[in-house]
Amino acid sequence: MSTALLVGSTACSGSDKKADASETPAGQSSDKPSDPPLADLTATQVVAGLSGAGYKCSTDGTYAICTTGTASVWVLTGAHKRPPVVSLHASGPVAAATAEIATKLPQVLEVAHVNPRTEITEWFGQLGDKPTGQLTAGDWQVDWSTEVVDTDEPGAHLTLVDKLCTVNCQAE
Repeated sequence: MSTALLVGSTACSGSDKKADASETPAGQSSDKPSDPPLADLTATQVVAGLSGAGYKCSTDGTYAICTTGTASVWVLTGAHKRPPVVSLHASGPVAAATAEIATKLPQVLEVAHVNPRTEITEWFGQLGDKPTGQLTAGDWQVDWSTEVVDTDEPGAHLTLVDKLCTVNCQAE
């Protein structure tokens, strides 16, 4: 009898529910208490954080590009209160590139102070082998795409665009 009570209380607690971006009402964040919001950082601060985390950073036009292994993080620079674009790229076969992004994503979101981090990470983990995907999480539009082996540069790309940005939000 105590087993039935335990199972019943666990099932009602909601802890078994998996995050699904389609279940989150528009305009609401599904941040968990263990995922507190972080203050906005400028692009310069994000690049400094990535450098401190072991990435090698350089600039290429309007982007700072920070690399480690086969992964790179592109941060759109400028005088915004936070970077309007943060994107992760990995080269190679799609499965390997996806795995590389999956290992880097939680740290990059934390370093860049992207909110909500957990929602984005869980959504990414649920993509499986889908070649494309899109999520709106907090103030961010998240886009996923892959390029197959027979292209010039096979790999995977995860791009986060700040929906609140209104001026100089994309590289030219």
